[in-house]
Amino acid sequence: MQDPVAMPIRSGSCLCRGVTFRVSGEPLRVGICHCTDCRKSSGAPFAAYAVWPIEAFEQETGYTSTYANRTFCTTCGGRVAWLSDGEAEVTIGSLDEVPTDLVPDYELWVKRREHWLGPLPGAAQFDQDRHETEPAAYAVALK
Repeated sequence: MQDPVAMPIRSGSCLCRGVTFRVSGEPLRVGICHCTDCRKSSGAPFAAYAVWPIEAFEQETGYTSTYANRTFCTTCGGRVAWLSDGEAEVTIGSLDEVPTDLVPDYELWVKRREHWLGPLPGAAQFDQDRHETEPAAYAVALK
């Protein structure tokens, strides 16, 4: 169990800063995704994100709406978090401290990665989603 005093707290917001949030503790994992949904929701060729247990995420201010588990600011439309399955996924770009100390250790949907973008060195590569049956393969890929 993490010492609450030593636990890092990261803050973030939407584009207009009308919705603010914080996440406490270290993330469960940090990744990059090249899937169609992440590309469309970010407007970029991939999305970089960190995932925390849902109880580590706290929306502090503002109003959000939700589409496909993605919460976004009702004023600017900026993405806030993806909340599902007991987890809170936050895009690294929405965090206030830049640059962050978060480093992706895996990539998803690499079969959709742009041809001009190479694999992230040292990161595990998955053609599609990580599967619950893949933790052993994932751990081996990280070594």
